[in-house]
Order: sequence, then structure tokens, then C-alpha cells
Amino acid sequence: MTIANQLSHELLQQAVNTKRLLERIPNDKLTWKPHEKSTPIGRLGMHIAEQPNTIVRAMTTREFDMATNPFKPVFPNSTAEILETLDKSIAKAVEALANASDRDMEAVWTFRRGDQIIYEMPRLAVVRRALEHTIHHRGQLTVYLRLLDIPVPGTFGPSADER
Repeated sequence: MTIANQLSHELLQQAVNTKRLLERIPNDKLTWKPHEKSTPIGRLGMHIAEQPNTIVRAMTTREFDMATNPFKPVFPNSTAEILETLDKSIAKAVEALANASDRDMEAVWTFRRGDQIIYEMPRLAVVRRALEHTIHHRGQLTVYLRLLDIPVPGTFGPSADER
């Protein structure tokens, strides 16, 4: 089994937990945020759903330049839109990893903003970072859900709401 196959398997396992969390975002609270400096819950959910696109970029290009591809946040109109985005981005990431060799995973990928290198690392590390980034934001989402008094599903074992 290649490194890419192992990462694809992990991505699919994590997607189950991610979907369980995103399904809890209420349609009538998409603009809610716990603090004025916080990201609205709908945008946070969409950001989580879009994360596998980082894997696609890393596997299909040698670099990504934010100076020529500025970030444009997507604000969803519904929870269904967030879930659809997750399903599509997961499918594309799995496809991008499908035929990657271990050598492909060792190739260095660059994330930059013009002349500023934000990071440069092997694709393997970029994929791991994308998974970790998703897990980080899922943690934020669990706090948002708890503050809205929405039962939180377990992600690495049962939650207090599932005991």
C-alpha cells in the first residue's frame, strides 16, 4: 500500500466524523458567531468542507501563489451546501491521491504569496497539514455547537452528549 493510499484511507475515515459535525450546523444560525472576532459558524463549516481542496492543489500542481489566486471566502446559504461541498472536495482529494506514488508524495510543494514563501514541504506533509487543519477547525466547531446548546457528536470517541 502506498503512502497516498494510506492517506486517502485516513481522509475517508476523518470525513465521517467531519460530516457528523457539519450536519449539526443549523440553517437558521449560519451567520452566528460567539465573538465579534470569530468566524461565523456557516463560514467555519464551509472552510472545513473546502479543506480537502488543499490536497487536490498539492497533488496536481507544484505550487500555489495567493498573490495570483487571492482567497475568496464562500459564505454558504444552507447546511446542505456545506455538506455538498464536503462530499465533492473529499471525492476530488481521493481521486487526486489515487495514483500517486511514494515518490510523488516526496516531491516538494510550495505555498507562497508572491515572493514570500509561506511554506515549502513534501506533498506528504501538505496532506498531513490539511488533515490536521481540518481537525483543528472541527474542534472550534464543537465549541460553537456547545455554545448553541446543540448536541456534539464524538469524533475520537463518545462525547458528553453520547454517553
